Amino acid sequence: MSTIRDISLAPEGEKKISWVERNMPLLRSIAADFAERKPFAGLKIALSVHLEAKTAYLCRVMALGGAEMHITGSNPLSTQDDVAAAVVAGGLEVHAVHGCTEEEYFAHIDRVLEVGPNIIIDDGGDLVHRMHEKYPALIANVIGSCEETTTGILRLKQMTKAGTLRFPAVMVNDADCKHLFDNRYGTGQSVWDGIMRTTNLIVAGKDVVVAGYGWCGKGVAMRAKGLGARVIVTETDPIRAIEAVMDGFRVMTMAEAAPIGDIFCTVTGDCGVITKEHFPLLKDGAILSNAGHFNVEVAMDELEAYAESSYDARHNITGYRLPNGRTVFVLAEGRLVNLASGDGHPAEIMDMSFAIQALSAQYLAEHRGELVPGVIPVPREIDLAVARRKLDTLGVRIDTLSEEQKEYLGI
Repeated sequence: MSTIRDISLAPEGEKKISWVERNMPLLRSIAADFAERKPFAGLKIALSVHLEAKTAYLCRVMALGGAEMHITGSNPLSTQDDVAAAVVAGGLEVHAVHGCTEEEYFAHIDRVLEVGPNIIIDDGGDLVHRMHEKYPALIANVIGSCEETTTGILRLKQMTKAGTLRFPAVMVNDADCKHLFDNRYGTGQSVWDGIMRTTNLIVAGKDVVVAGYGWCGKGVAMRAKGLGARVIVTETDPIRAIEAVMDGFRVMTMAEAAPIGDIFCTVTGDCGVITKEHFPLLKDGAILSNAGHFNVEVAMDELEAYAESSYDARHNITGYRLPNGRTVFVLAEGRLVNLASGDGHPAEIMDMSFAIQALSAQYLAEHRGELVPGVIPVPREIDLAVARRKLDTLGVRIDTLSEEQKEYLGI
């Protein structure tokens, strides 16, 4: 029995899924292959990814491959109830409700783990960690996992270093066809889609502060610049800071940026980026948002303790009145602004990311028992195969190395 908001919402969710399917040609081609070969026949897959239309289509593709799907979301505010209803109406099991409590969120995770999955598809690492902490007896069933995010891979590497990760985990996020496009172009566009949709304010002419200049931060900064903002980058990595300077952005500390910024977006994957040290420095009307996986980059507990009062300023915007008389605004409770305030990455971008996910899961199924516990890269042939398929969908042709050129390069 699934756990969703309302099955009557399914028709609207189905429209969303049909739209993204039309715009995800890579997954459509993989779906046709999976339907014929059934690489997941007899296997249970537990999936925890932001439950919106593109994820729903990935779930259907995996089911076409023979998988018994057990699905939940990876963030309480990113689940779209109509999409969840459509997935259930299509015959798959879902445990996810928009706006669920933390207790309910982990209860949903427990439901998909209790079935004893053979493959885990994770976004942030909650399924893998919960499996190790609460269901160690079921780990023997697990062939391996696939991790979608930078944050999740960091958690997996910590487990590997500590010697506690008990099955192989494919680092999907580190595949070139994932992070070079999803993290940069996907995050860059979807973050500003979420911010603009929620605030209904212009970006041009404003001072935008982007915390973190990894692939996601690069995308957010680049898109802000394209929208006409004056962009400031804050960093802790000196090499990335030089990169930001040479890309034309001002670089400074968060303490220096706090009095300047009109809109802030944290994209570090770490905690405590904007804290009680910075709140008194913020200008009246400053907008705080986060695009890192967990809602710890803007120190919400510290802000709630420091503010004299708070109120609902607009849907998904909370105003905090500070002791100095200023008011600052937080979008989506400090959670992932592109998903909690929008529809996430564009379909064409997630087509590549989810193609990597699907083929990495197939790789695990085909090599069960051969891989050792720990983090493993996406095989290069999968990355290149997805890139070639993507070029085909774009109608783009490229040159091929001759045998002489291969010999010259030592290939």
